[in-house]
Amino acid sequence: MRKQLVCFFTAFTFLVLLNGGTARDLRNVTEPKTPETCTTLKPSVKDETKNIQKALDTCSKGKAVALSSGIFYSGPLSIPSGVSLLVEKNATLAAFPTPELYDRGANTCGTIDDIGEGCKPFITISGANGSGIYGKGVINGLGGTKMTGRNISWWRLAREATKVHKLQNNPKLIRIENSTDITLYQITLRDSPFYHVESFLTFGFTVWGITIIAPANALNNDGIDPTGSMNVTIAHCNISTGDDNIAISALYAPARHISVTNNYLSHGNSMGIGAGAIYGVSEVTVTNLTLNNIRHGLYIATSTLNGGLVTNITYNNVCIKNSKWPINLDTNYYHQKGNYTPQFTNIAFNNIRVVTNGTFLIHGVSKSVPITASFNNVHISKGSVWTVRNAVVKGTWEEDADGNSCGIAGNV
Repeated sequence: MRKQLVCFFTAFTFLVLLNGGTARDLRNVTEPKTPETCTTLKPSVKDETKNIQKALDTCSKGKAVALSSGIFYSGPLSIPSGVSLLVEKNATLAAFPTPELYDRGANTCGTIDDIGEGCKPFITISGANGSGIYGKGVINGLGGTKMTGRNISWWRLAREATKVHKLQNNPKLIRIENSTDITLYQITLRDSPFYHVESFLTFGFTVWGITIIAPANALNNDGIDPTGSMNVTIAHCNISTGDDNIAISALYAPARHISVTNNYLSHGNSMGIGAGAIYGVSEVTVTNLTLNNIRHGLYIATSTLNGGLVTNITYNNVCIKNSKWPINLDTNYYHQKGNYTPQFTNIAFNNIRVVTNGTFLIHGVSKSVPITASFNNVHISKGSVWTVRNAVVKGTWEEDADGNSCGIAGNV
C-alpha cells in the first residue's frame, strides 16, 4: 500500500533542501596499509605493560610495535604521535581488570558515583598525528571478568549503578583525543568495560574493517563514538555490542563531515546521532548499512538539556530487520530538560527497506521548530506504526517490503 507523507501541521511551511555534496568525509579515504614494524614482541612475563610501553616510546615515527602470537596482559598504554600498535593474527592484548591501574588519583575507578570519570582508558592516543592500531589480532577489555580483589565485574558494576541512578567508573578501551589522522584497521575489539572506541576532538579519523564484539546486555558499551570530531570515515566494520553501535555527538565541539559506509551492525542500540549536540552535528552520510536486531535503528536523539542543530544527514541504501524503532527522531531524549533547543533539519532517507514491523517515531520539539525530513524509495513491512508530531516529512513510503532478510551491507 502506497502512502503519501505530507505536512503534519498547517501553521508552518518548510522547504526541504537537497543535501549538498559535502555531507561526507572531505578526505579521499582508501583502505589503509599496515606500517612497517620497528620491533616485534613476544609474551614473556605476566605483566607486559612496561615492555610494550617502552617499545612504543622508542619506536621510530611511521612504524609500528608488533605483538606476535600469544596473550599479552597489560595495564594502561599510551601510543605516541606517529607510532602505531600492530596486534598480529593469533595475538591478544588483554586489559588487566585491576581498577587501581586505571585510577586517575581519586581512588574512584571501579566504584559508583555521580561523575563516572574516575578511570583512565586502557589505550590512549593523545595529541598525536598519524598514529594507529592495526592487525588481525584481538584487544580484549575483559569487561565481564571480575575485578581484581573484588567479587564484581566491570559490567556488573555498570548495572548496579543504574539501580541507584548513578554512574560507574569504568575504563574505556580506546580513547583518541586532540589528534589528527588516526587509523584503526582490521583489529578486533572485545568486551570493553565501557565504550570501545571514542574519538574526542579528532580531525581525520579512519576506522576500516574492524570488528567489535560484546554481549547485548553489556551496559554503556558503545562501539564507535566520534565525539566532536571531523573528517571521519567508518567503513567495512562489523559491530555487535550492548549499547549504541555507532554514536556521533557534539557535546563539546562540532561533529562534521562524517562518512559511515558498508557496515554491518548486529545487536545493539542504534546507528546513533545526538544525545549531546550542543555544537552541532552536520554533513553526515550513512551509506550501505545493515541493521539486524538493533533497538532504535536509525536514531537521532537529543533534548533541551544538550540539544542543538543536527542537519544535512543522509541515509542511503539501508536495510533494517528486527528493530523495535527502525527510524527514531526524538527531541525529548529521556525527558531531560535544559535551555538548548534541538533542531533536526534536512534529514534524508533514500532507498530504505525495513523487512519487519516496528514503530517509526518522528517527534519535533515544537510546531515552531519542526523536524524536516524527506523520504525517497522507502519500503516498510505491513502493520508498522507511525507516530509523528511537530514535523514536516516530504516524500513517499510503501508498505510492500518483501523477504525477511538483509544483505551484508545495506539494501542491495
